[in-house]
Amino acid sequence: MDGAIPYVRAEGDPYALGLQHGRRRAAALQDFVGDSLCRLNLLLPRPVDEAALAPTVAAYRAAIEAAVPDLAAETEGLAAGAGLSVAQAYLLQLRREVLGYRKVPSAGDCTTYARSGAVPGQEPVLAQTVDLNGDLDDQITVLDLARSGSPRRSLLLSFGGLLGYLGLNSSGLAVGLNLVLGGRWRPGVPPYLAIRHLLDSADDVTQALALLRTLPLASSRSLTLCDARRVVCVEHLDGEWRETEGTQSAHTNHFLHPDFAARDEINVFARRSSVKRLDAARAALAELGADAGPERHFSVLAAPPICVPGNGDVRRERTVAAAVLLPARGELHLRPGDPSKSSTHIFRLEHR
Repeated sequence: MDGAIPYVRAEGDPYALGLQHGRRRAAALQDFVGDSLCRLNLLLPRPVDEAALAPTVAAYRAAIEAAVPDLAAETEGLAAGAGLSVAQAYLLQLRREVLGYRKVPSAGDCTTYARSGAVPGQEPVLAQTVDLNGDLDDQITVLDLARSGSPRRSLLLSFGGLLGYLGLNSSGLAVGLNLVLGGRWRPGVPPYLAIRHLLDSADDVTQALALLRTLPLASSRSLTLCDARRVVCVEHLDGEWRETEGTQSAHTNHFLHPDFAARDEINVFARRSSVKRLDAARAALAELGADAGPERHFSVLAAPPICVPGNGDVRRERTVAAAVLLPARGELHLRPGDPSKSSTHIFRLEHR
């Protein structure tokens, strides 16, 4: 995949943002919902249908409405704009939670690293691969959103109708993520929506951390928060949070904080890949100069073991995108699909 990347620029109240997003992506989202139910039935051990998922969707919807009502309203707008039911629009937000986690061999998942601007001559940067199953590179969309009444815009990489995934805002905050496995996943705010909430609401890492701790996160995850002064990796497990801070950070798919390490549910095959990719990311950080530009970061993200190639199995995680976020500039540099085979697309926040 290396053609034009769908781009949605929207302004207005939450419902209007979702409405514009839905209208722009209506045909693609209808096709995705109709494709083995958002491709869930290509990945789950047993087929499901909307009726079977209705209680799960309703439970998550209630949690989202209570914790992040603006995103609940935006989801309703997305449904109206795309010609979907509200339940289908919620299902688009909940795919990862519906999939849950299984202790099966895996070649990889996302690799993330970040640097703050605290070192002289170094601008803040957050770089990561996006490794997903389901062949989701055809669902990539970039969202540039301005909510009424907010002083900031958000620029996000999204997949298949998601209101959030990873991104940055016009205040200079960037947020990336990694899947980590553990604890009980339960109805709550999916981490992708939590990231969107942080970008809409926080000016910096300090504010984002305070907001994050108020959210009933649905599942285990690691988030990397980056601004001009700080880089913090925060891990979530069963309602608990652990932070690690430095001028730079790297994370893959196993828990790094010692308080959580013994509760890690990653299987031995996936852990081997995770450790290997983490070592490679840390080595790259040690070698990258303070003046390294986006293309230098892509040379790291596009090389093995960080870049995980596909093998034709839709159930297997592979690298479906790589992103370099420059929050001080308001820029998202993106390579869709396998980053070793695609060119860079640059998206900028125009009104900062």
